[in-house]
Amino acid sequence: MLLIIKGHSFRFELENVCRLFLPQEKISVNENEADILDNENIIAISELSSNDKEWLLNTKLVYGGSQDTAIERVLKAEKGAGDDLERRLAVQLYYSFVKLTGFTLPWGAVTGVRPVKLMRRLIKEQGNEEAVRWFRDALLVSNDKTSLCLDTLNVENDILSLSRRESFSLYISIPFCPSRCDYCSFVSHTVERAAKLIPQYVDCLCSEIEYTGQIAKNIGLRLETVYMGGGTPTTLNAEQLHRIFDAIEKSFDLSFLREYTVEAGRPDTVTQEKLHAIWGAGVTRISINPQTLNNNVLKEIGRRHTAEQFYDAFSLARKCGFININTDLIAGLPGDNPKSFSNTLEGIFKLSPESVTVHTLAMKRASNFVKHRRENYSGGLQSAQMVNTSIERLKEEGYRPYYLYRQSKTLGGTENTGWSKPGFEGLYNVYIMDETHTILACGAGAVTKLIHPDTEYLKRVFNYKFPYEYNSRFDDMIQRKGQVISFYETLFSKT
Repeated sequence: MLLIIKGHSFRFELENVCRLFLPQEKISVNENEADILDNENIIAISELSSNDKEWLLNTKLVYGGSQDTAIERVLKAEKGAGDDLERRLAVQLYYSFVKLTGFTLPWGAVTGVRPVKLMRRLIKEQGNEEAVRWFRDALLVSNDKTSLCLDTLNVENDILSLSRRESFSLYISIPFCPSRCDYCSFVSHTVERAAKLIPQYVDCLCSEIEYTGQIAKNIGLRLETVYMGGGTPTTLNAEQLHRIFDAIEKSFDLSFLREYTVEAGRPDTVTQEKLHAIWGAGVTRISINPQTLNNNVLKEIGRRHTAEQFYDAFSLARKCGFININTDLIAGLPGDNPKSFSNTLEGIFKLSPESVTVHTLAMKRASNFVKHRRENYSGGLQSAQMVNTSIERLKEEGYRPYYLYRQSKTLGGTENTGWSKPGFEGLYNVYIMDETHTILACGAGAVTKLIHPDTEYLKRVFNYKFPYEYNSRFDDMIQRKGQVISFYETLFSKT
């Protein structure tokens, strides 16, 4: 697809609108219509011009052999009009896609990852009624998704109120998995290929945890939540997990800790010995993720475990004493369908986990689905139907939405939502998605997010992405953590 931008700089937003409808299409952006090639069959032209009195917004879309043109005149004297041009052009392009594709998206022209945070800001600025009106009328969000957003926001508010000025959370990255699932786009490495890196990785990680803990102590930060993710942390053996847990306990003050989560993730990595190590460390919440309970679908997506292994892992976790277990599901997996997905939901409800996270399949470039150009995945309409079924049934089972985010390139333009029974919300998930307070992150691929408590200014500090890089350039990477110190020195010097 070719996107031509003329007279404005709103490339990023318009490109994202195109991705809502064409998640797998490569989008080229130019400023000259002369760049249009004869073999280009999808073309969008977005143009902004003006005179003394008004702006002229013009959108043209060529798609599937058809064409749509939209023109809007906006008076410069209209209050706030100049600040609203980007949204107006995005909505123009959105409407053109709707006309030519026949497909209306449930989140309308919203392209951002954090719609709940957007709703919260609008309510703060304009009040509840006007914020809801803006969502529905200006951003074209459906009534159902607007309500879901509000429900999530109301649960989140109580969680956000727990965070204090000096609060922070700790993220620990374990970027290893027993095998790579075909839908995965994360930077994770299979044990088969990276086993030799793990011992040194654990050594380096424990050193980084110790160094980071000293920084937090010197600054006077208060640890609220710990989240160990990846990858699949339970890819490590029990002894390696013990070492990391010990490093965390020795390096940080855990007396204010509200939540301690470990992604057990793949059921085929869960053993009694590892669960005892996790339980003994004081972990309060674990996640065991089947993604689906259909064995044929599990095989189709390259996930080397069975539904029966998930049931066994879940039962073992209960016997070990865990009373807060999350399960992840994915709507829209290849080979799945609404009936099969509904059966998965009912199977999960029989286990009564404390929380259920429903993701929508995202067709990311780094995943094997896209790399191998596999087209036999569920369509967007079926995926949306699965998500809608999950919302209906989860509500009936007493779960509430507590955090929500969106990804680009998702089937059906839907969302990822965390649901929980009251009192079992995943606090870390809310804090990182709302960008409430600082996240100090350790491990390969981890990103520290430093957040100013008053201005919401955010600074990122990146660790090396790959385990071999993390190991070999560890000393260089540790020096980057000095940015945490300088950030807080500057912050406290102004208060």
